[in-house]
Amino acid sequence: MLRIGTYEFSSRLLLGTGKFPDFHVQRRAVEVSETEILTFAVRRMNIYDPAQPNFLEQLDLQKYKLLPNTAGASTAEEAVRIARLARASGLCDMIKVEVIADMKTLLPDPIATLEATKILVEDGFTVLPYTNDDPVLARHLQEAGAHAVMPGASPIGSGQGILNPLNLGIIIEEATVPIIIDAGIGTASDVAIAMELGADGVLLNTAVSGAKDPVKMAEAMMLGIKAGRLAYEAGRIPKKRYAQASSPVEGISK
Repeated sequence: MLRIGTYEFSSRLLLGTGKFPDFHVQRRAVEVSETEILTFAVRRMNIYDPAQPNFLEQLDLQKYKLLPNTAGASTAEEAVRIARLARASGLCDMIKVEVIADMKTLLPDPIATLEATKILVEDGFTVLPYTNDDPVLARHLQEAGAHAVMPGASPIGSGQGILNPLNLGIIIEEATVPIIIDAGIGTASDVAIAMELGADGVLLNTAVSGAKDPVKMAEAMMLGIKAGRLAYEAGRIPKKRYAQASSPVEGISK
């Protein structure tokens, strides 16, 4: 069970809703992923114009928890304003804090992210900040009251998978709140590795929406989450330098 603040979820896969080729493919991908949390950029949605197409209308929202994000914000003030807009529209009191420092790398601004997290926690939001894979910053975000921390596996949308398992492992080891790996996932094996490291969940979007067959990839990601979590709970064998026979040789007559 994944617990974020006061919420509980059976699925450990969080799915973004952007970049799908059409609403039908998006709906099918969401369904087969078995996700219970859908994230979307508030600034990219026409939440007040009924004449504009809206993916929310295509889904049974009784099945999902919405996680608006502050994508597009470049300052703490912008992130806070977007979060308050999302809550005022009645969408959700959970918010993914995303403050981008550089438009080329799309890396998060650590100082502004921490500042926005403090303000939004004080405002009563359930706060999930997107950050880099810095264990010290992850610790500060938890101390600021973040309900989950979301370190990136690699740059947003890059599909490079997990570049720094050492740092992610440290973050997970020291965590006092759920750690959800976010950004840079390319395929199901990346998801499985994240879960084998002990992550509590994975958030992804482009790896599914940009796949040749988004529906099949969504199912693959769901299975990768389950396989990786089971492997983590089972406990892998230690790596050894030399071969070790799987069948005993003692007692065999020569």
